[in-house]
Amino acid sequence: MAVVAAATAWLSLRNSSADEADSTNLPTTNSGLSAPQAPGSDAVTPLDKTFLTKVRQAGLWEIPAGRLAQTNASSEAIKRAGLHLLDGHSKLDQLVREDSEALHVPIPDQATTEQQGWVEQLRNARGSAFDQLFVDLLRASHGKVFITIGEVRASTKNSLVRRLATQANTTVQDHMDVLEDTGLVTDSTLDGVASSIPK
Repeated sequence: MAVVAAATAWLSLRNSSADEADSTNLPTTNSGLSAPQAPGSDAVTPLDKTFLTKVRQAGLWEIPAGRLAQTNASSEAIKRAGLHLLDGHSKLDQLVREDSEALHVPIPDQATTEQQGWVEQLRNARGSAFDQLFVDLLRASHGKVFITIGEVRASTKNSLVRRLATQANTTVQDHMDVLEDTGLVTDSTLDGVASSIPK
């Protein structure tokens, strides 16, 4: 009995010492390791802010362009592309407004002067002239913003911006596809996009 009691006491003491040793290796609240941050709480970079602005401004002119396609286009393929613009940018616009509010990043309420000019050109065009102008303007615009989306998605540390970039990537890819399906995308439009890529 005495031997069993001694062995039990020795094992108890050994386990207690092991627990203490293990606990000394556990991080404490003062160990320098930061607690996980809440989604979207990471710092917002200047590129992130630019991206939020570009997404917002894209919706502000591409939604009207999509509506105009329903009335001014002669091709069913253009009208279909317009519906994709309406759907995709309506969803993105809702998301970017929510994210900008959560991140305290102001975003514009108007498209750029250039974008407003594009909408005006589309408003004044009809039939096949509208179709070609629509594709020229929108395929060039989507190709250029696609480059920015890739840069943001690859480098942002902000989880909300990353989510928005992922959604924007899917949306813009879809829009480029439906625009290309019209058969009206020209080499000169693609050359213009290529020339905008930083070397």
